Amino acid sequence: MILYILRQNKNENSTVFGKFFAYPVIEETVTLDGLAGHMSKHNTPFSKGVIKGMLTDMVGCIKELLLEGKNVKIDDLAIFSLGIKNRGGADTEKDFTVTGNIKGVKLRSRATGELVAKNLNLEATLKKATATTKAKKDDDDTPNP
Repeated sequence: MILYILRQNKNENSTVFGKFFAYPVIEETVTLDGLAGHMSKHNTPFSKGVIKGMLTDMVGCIKELLLEGKNVKIDDLAIFSLGIKNRGGADTEKDFTVTGNIKGVKLRSRATGELVAKNLNLEATLKKATATTKAKKDDDDTPNP
């Protein structure tokens, strides 16, 4: 279940000024170690340590391949690629310089397979988070259904 809160747009220059929008409540960020532990509990013969080692190597390999100018597709997850953050355009090709016109590089990802929006929309359930939702979680340390 995805909990959400509502926030009002306070930007007076916006065409949607004053309107309310839903934003997800993120209750936890699972680390690579946590993901390995979670995966090890799913009927696998591999220990948390072995899985974490494989995932750690995978992350390093993805970075290496991206820096070689390649995209990396992990089926049913995402296609990872690098993008360029431009500072501004140059008047001519001759005027363009990396230091003057490029801010840096950014990581991009596009969902694929099971994680595409169409599938997520079919499977996701939403519930408005309230002060009592958070209080209940703090009181008994169990996630809300």
